[in-house]
Amino acid sequence: MNILHMKYAVEVAKLGSLNKAAETLMIATPNISRSIKELEADLGITIFQRSAKGVALTPDGEEFLDYATDILNRIDRMEQSYRDGSHKKRKFSISVPRACYISAALAEFSKRIGSADVEIYYKETNSKKTINKVLTNEYKLGIIRYSESHDKYFKSMLEEKGLSYEIVAEFSYMLIMSKDHPLANKPNITYDDLAPYIEIAHADPYVPSLSMSKVFREELPDNIGRRIFVFERASQFDLLSQNPETFMWVSPASPEILERYNLVQRVCEGNKKTYKDILIYHKGYKLTKLDNEFITALTESRRKYLN
Repeated sequence: MNILHMKYAVEVAKLGSLNKAAETLMIATPNISRSIKELEADLGITIFQRSAKGVALTPDGEEFLDYATDILNRIDRMEQSYRDGSHKKRKFSISVPRACYISAALAEFSKRIGSADVEIYYKETNSKKTINKVLTNEYKLGIIRYSESHDKYFKSMLEEKGLSYEIVAEFSYMLIMSKDHPLANKPNITYDDLAPYIEIAHADPYVPSLSMSKVFREELPDNIGRRIFVFERASQFDLLSQNPETFMWVSPASPEILERYNLVQRVCEGNKKTYKDILIYHKGYKLTKLDNEFITALTESRRKYLN
């Protein structure tokens, strides 16, 4: 596979047009078109659906674009690191679920890194993307989250892909909502109590070997008529603090976060589902000093906020 052809495809996807990409790259349009056809033939997929209005990514093309963007970014970082000497710096990278106790661990870890040069990469995303980032070595460590009922699916997949795994935490989801929410002071909250309100949910659940529709049915029951899907934590806290009709299921939140956003944390009766956070990395990967320092901070944070 030609890396240059990959760059052309990414540029075409970004601009939505072969002609615009040709102008930007200062290459003749037929040359770009030919390069993309060769790339599609090499991969055995159709990356772009072509029409009179331009080009659009196919489902295979969207998946390819994720991989290609990761690869090209890694190449850029590698070239930059050798140009400026930053490859000699200590590095730490981890991809994680969106969780207060993990971000608190990052904050504590940052206080312990010392004065020597260091680069830290911290990514919040879903389990599928975390697994891909660890497999491609974009991130050395990952933490994935899944329901205990899906344990066999994840462990089978991790074994197959040659990833080591160890449990970080087990917990049941809590409810968080504004202090002004109508249910904030209710002693016993039930699933039925939540039905009239707006659920904030992350829009990217994933379980290997299960269809997305089945996972959505399990993780997002149909008793809630109104949902807002978000992909990162900042917007969820804004919504929860500013709209007293919203609520969210989360791993136990820290008192600092609850106070900062004027929120309360509550238990829901009947909620018996257990979730696991699992640390993953390549089999044979030797944990660095920075890795172990972060894991120590993570363990301390888990004991502080989840136990």
